[in-house]
Amino acid sequence: QVQLVESGGGLVQAGGSLRLSCAASGRTFSDYTMGWFRQTPGKEREFVAAISGIGGTTSYAGSLKGRFTISRDNAKNTVYLQMNSLKSEDTAVYYCAAKGKYYNTYVSSYEYWGQGTQVTVSS
Repeated sequence: QVQLVESGGGLVQAGGSLRLSCAASGRTFSDYTMGWFRQTPGKEREFVAAISGIGGTTSYAGSLKGRFTISRDNAKNTVYLQMNSLKSEDTAVYYCAAKGKYYNTYVSSYEYWGQGTQVTVSS
């Protein structure tokens, strides 16, 4: 089992920045691909970014590349999502997730999930 706890969400003005953190516990953190996903009411959860176990591979949703950066610190068992130039359409609940075995970005393949953190961008 892996337990995940997100933090860092909040209210920010359009054009601003936020950094989300996700602290993991329970298993060897570097064994897991970590991902960030987001969801708005009435919509399916969507992929934001992912990073491989040792951080050598990252992926981003096409529309977010260049504004969002995923990173991890395996010594601290933490994954981060730096979000810059935020837009109102980035408003969502952001979830941290973990998966073992193979690296991919499919939401259904992630085994462990945090409780989510709300990000609200005011225009």
